[in-house]
Amino acid sequence: MQSLKNFKRVVLKIGSSLLFKKTAAGGICLDSEVLSQLVEQISYLTKSGKEALVVSSGAIASGLSLLKLAHKPKDLSLLQAIAAIGQPELMDVYRNAFRQRGLNCSQVLLTAEDLASRKRYLNAKNTLLTLLKLKNIPVINENDTVSTEEIKFGDNDRLSALVASLVKADILVILSDVDGLLDREKKVIRIVDEITPRIKALACPSDKKTCVGGMITKLEAAKISVDSGIPCVVANGRTFDIIPSLLKDPASHGTIFLPKKALTAKKHWIAFGSRPKGRVIVDDGAREALMNKKSLLSVGVIFCEGNFQAGDIVSIRDKENNEFARGISGLSFSSLDKAKGKRTDKEVVHRDNIVIL
Repeated sequence: MQSLKNFKRVVLKIGSSLLFKKTAAGGICLDSEVLSQLVEQISYLTKSGKEALVVSSGAIASGLSLLKLAHKPKDLSLLQAIAAIGQPELMDVYRNAFRQRGLNCSQVLLTAEDLASRKRYLNAKNTLLTLLKLKNIPVINENDTVSTEEIKFGDNDRLSALVASLVKADILVILSDVDGLLDREKKVIRIVDEITPRIKALACPSDKKTCVGGMITKLEAAKISVDSGIPCVVANGRTFDIIPSLLKDPASHGTIFLPKKALTAKKHWIAFGSRPKGRVIVDDGAREALMNKKSLLSVGVIFCEGNFQAGDIVSIRDKENNEFARGISGLSFSSLDKAKGKRTDKEVVHRDNIVIL
């Protein structure tokens, strides 16, 4: 392996489709060779003075393997139970693999709510940074045993981008069993400087038994990452020495999404760190005003819904229900519902608390 110079702090997302493979009997099992190779590369980074954080899927896949189940059930409580069975096994594999190389790792389980609450968001940040100071490798996963959203939508790609933003990583590397984003001719697009509707149209959902993410969620993660000022690479984790190769030259393999000017920490949290508690539909005049960095006033609100309070994040949409902004509401739903469409002195969202998406 060659020396690494460009990146100090790296977030690595490892997908379950990479860690698990099909068996001859039609089930799935851990691909020990792939995991060992990835841990070897991550250990090399750490011993080279880099800081590595791993966001690893695989709790449900691990549980399916232990229970010798060929298909992922649809029952939510059963899925959560399978995750509870699989997560300790997955961590044992990581722990033993790192210990064989003289390193220690830690388990960090997060839910969407942990990143939605500003206080818990900062607590998570402090914990992860402290683990890095202790020369520990955090292995992070969505807490599948209690989190329904991740099981249904596969948010570990999104989680990895939020973690990268949280710790101000220098690069996010999403490793899966795909070579990158493919164009219509099935060739890898090496560099994406902007995630446009055309780029989004190239993505399609995954139908793999062990993976619920697919390229769509990887594009969503890349969007969060680049808006944080962090480059994101999607690449095939089975490629020889893929991690050091990417850190030496991010465009050498897979697809690299180039970063934009980073949002402030507060605005990034408004845009991506918290799920909106409500929906606010505005007229054309209000939309234009918001696009020109003005505040949202009650007169421009056509419709609102949700159980939000003052201080909660709301999704701001145009008359066609297209979301174009998010913001911290200055009013509760009940107050806004009474004031909408009226010329009052009530400010729905202050311009400093609005992010244009």
